[in-house]
Amino acid sequence: SPTTTRRIFKRNVFQRHLSSSQQSDHYWMPFTDNVTFKQRPKLLHRANGVHYYLEDDTRILDGMSGLWCVNAGHGQPKINEAIKSQLDKLDFAPSFNTSHPLPFQFADKLLKLLPEGAFKEVFFTMCGSTAVDTALKIALAYHKACGNDEKVRFIGRERGYHGVGFGGIGVGGIPLNRKAFTGNMLPFLDHIVHTHSIPDMAFSRGLPKWGVHLAEDLERVIQLHGAASIAAVVIEPVAGSTGVLVPPVGYLERIREICTKHDIMLVFDEVITGFGRVGSSFATVEFGVTPDIITCAKGLTNGVVPAGAVICHPRIFQSIQEAAHRSPGTQIEFFHGYTYSGHPLAMAAGLATLEVYEEQKVFENAKALSPVFGELLRTGSWQQWKWSR
Repeated sequence: SPTTTRRIFKRNVFQRHLSSSQQSDHYWMPFTDNVTFKQRPKLLHRANGVHYYLEDDTRILDGMSGLWCVNAGHGQPKINEAIKSQLDKLDFAPSFNTSHPLPFQFADKLLKLLPEGAFKEVFFTMCGSTAVDTALKIALAYHKACGNDEKVRFIGRERGYHGVGFGGIGVGGIPLNRKAFTGNMLPFLDHIVHTHSIPDMAFSRGLPKWGVHLAEDLERVIQLHGAASIAAVVIEPVAGSTGVLVPPVGYLERIREICTKHDIMLVFDEVITGFGRVGSSFATVEFGVTPDIITCAKGLTNGVVPAGAVICHPRIFQSIQEAAHRSPGTQIEFFHGYTYSGHPLAMAAGLATLEVYEEQKVFENAKALSPVFGELLRTGSWQQWKWSR
């Protein structure tokens, strides 16, 4: 029963203490009350399928897929074997002025998950935060290449989450994430209103029909600052960390129209929504709205090896490349990158992950289960749902 489950969870997790051999004061945990954690530590020891296991083999349902990242479940043999095999062959290769075959192969495979011809280049990073900051730099580089040096402002959205880099915190709109760093943000930022309203959206099935008018707040911000100063609008198609806020009917379409009208780049942060989370490969596909840039991570490698990616419209890299090579000789087009961009283990994990998604029909299963879970939530009968795996 739910009561028994809660009692077991509390006894085995919340009241479990580190053994003397495990005690340590040296690990600074992220997004954690470290003092409270060390008083009541929660330690996971292994995982398989949709469950974590404690040291005593108590099973815990991984209802969040790790941190929204283990989209195909834990312990996928194909992914694990791909990493082991790659480790024996090539453990690391630099990506500055040299590379290895896997990033090229992975980029090709990723593009096949998106509308044909809508995107062309993929820039690999280390995680979602670095993907977002990379996307912001790409937007600036693109406008500079096009002769629009004054386009430097970014527009985020209230309650948005875009990682923990200074760029991501800046365009993000979760107050507590920004509070500790107030005064040290990027200099040219603004935010449009969020889309959440319980009185107007309660009991909606699917996308709420109320709220498309909220997209017009982008016009207000553009009029305030001037379109000539704005580089990009950055939003999550479905806001995740703030509480899973799905977009109103027509909202994303209207945001796209406004950005196109004013020559402003539209960036979809799909770090959470990518790879089946909304029933398709990307929210871009599910909602039929194409941005200029997509950021992704998490499910990119099923969370097994850290990796992120920025997927760009064909004109972006073309413009940056042409601008860099107006002068003869070898030119670096984009002064940006990471030691671990295109890391061999991450690329091997990513390629295997895409095969798992396809072979096990992960995206299709997510879409098929959507109405089932929706009905369980609507009726409250989810409390009687039996988790068989």
